[in-house]
Amino acid sequence: MKAARLVAPQTFDFVELEEPTPKEGQAKIRVEATSVCGSDIHGIYHAELPEEEYPLQPGVPCHEIAGTIVESKTDELKEGQRAVVLPTRGLGGLSEYLVQTPDRVLPVPDWGPIDEWVMCQHTGTVLYSVKQMGNVAGKRVAVLGQGGIGLSFSMLTEKMGAMQVIGIDPVENRLEKALSVGATNTVNPDKDDMYEAIEELTGGEGIDIVVDASGDPEGFGQCLKIVKRWGTFVSFSLTGRDGKISEFPHQEFMFKAATIIPTQVAATSEPTKDIREMIALKERGWADPGQLKSHNLDFSEVQKAYDMYANQQDGVIKVVMSVNGGGK
Repeated sequence: MKAARLVAPQTFDFVELEEPTPKEGQAKIRVEATSVCGSDIHGIYHAELPEEEYPLQPGVPCHEIAGTIVESKTDELKEGQRAVVLPTRGLGGLSEYLVQTPDRVLPVPDWGPIDEWVMCQHTGTVLYSVKQMGNVAGKRVAVLGQGGIGLSFSMLTEKMGAMQVIGIDPVENRLEKALSVGATNTVNPDKDDMYEAIEELTGGEGIDIVVDASGDPEGFGQCLKIVKRWGTFVSFSLTGRDGKISEFPHQEFMFKAATIIPTQVAATSEPTKDIREMIALKERGWADPGQLKSHNLDFSEVQKAYDMYANQQDGVIKVVMSVNGGGK
C-alpha cells in the first residue's frame, strides 16, 4: 500500500508498505478521506526537528480519517460499514489502509459523502469544548480565529442559543463563511481596531464568553483583553511544540478575574464520545460540519494539501484528500 511520510520539515514523499493485518479485536479500514488539521501543521509539519529524526513514521501527521471497514475481527464492527477513525499515537491517516480497535472506530451512516462525514471529527472536539462553557443561551460570544475549529465554535454556539456570535479573523473569506454558519457579526483585526469594534458591536456590554481558536501565540493575551470582567475564556488553541504564548498580560488577567477553561478532548478518558455525538447530530440534521469543507484533492497531492492549509491559499478552510478513489 502507499503511505506518505515527512522526510524533512514541510517535505513529503511516498513509500510502499505491506497492508496491515488485523489482530483479534481489531478491524482493517480502507482509508477513503483524510483532512488536514491545524494542530498537525503547528505541531509537526512546521516543526524543525533534528535531521536524524527524519523521515517520520509513515502516515504522520494526520488524525482526521474516514473510510470503510474491509475486515473485522471484532463483534462490534461489520465489514462494509463506513466510519470515522481516530488513530492512536504514532499511527496516522496518510496511508491507504490502517487497523484499529472498535473504541476508536466510529460508524457513520451509508448516505452522504464520506468527505463530509470526516468533518465530524474536528467539530466533535469543539462540541466537547462548547459543553464546558455551560449554558450559552442569551450570551455574547466571540471566537478568535475562523478556521475549521473557530467556525465550528461559531456554528455550535449559535445553534445553542447564543444571543451574539462574533467571528474574528484577518482572512475575509473566512469571515464570510462565519456569517453563513451562524456568526451574527465579524471583525477583521487587520482592517479595524479589534477592541473598539467589539465595544461598538456589543454596545459596551462586552463579551461573556471568548474562545481562542487562533493557533497564534498572541491569541491568549488578546482573549484576556476581549473578555468582560468575570466572564469566561475557553482556550482551545495549540501554538506549536514549545507551547509558548508570546506574552502574558498579568494585570489584565488579575483584573478580569475570568474563568479560564483549557479544553482538549484528546486528553480526556473519553476522546471519542463527543465525536460520536456530533455524527449523530449531523445524521439528524441539527448541524452539518460538512459545510466547512472547502477543497478536495487527491492523496497524490498531499504536499499541495498541506502547503495550501499551512499558507491559507486559495480561500482554504478545510481540505480533504481522496484516498483509494474515495472521498465522495
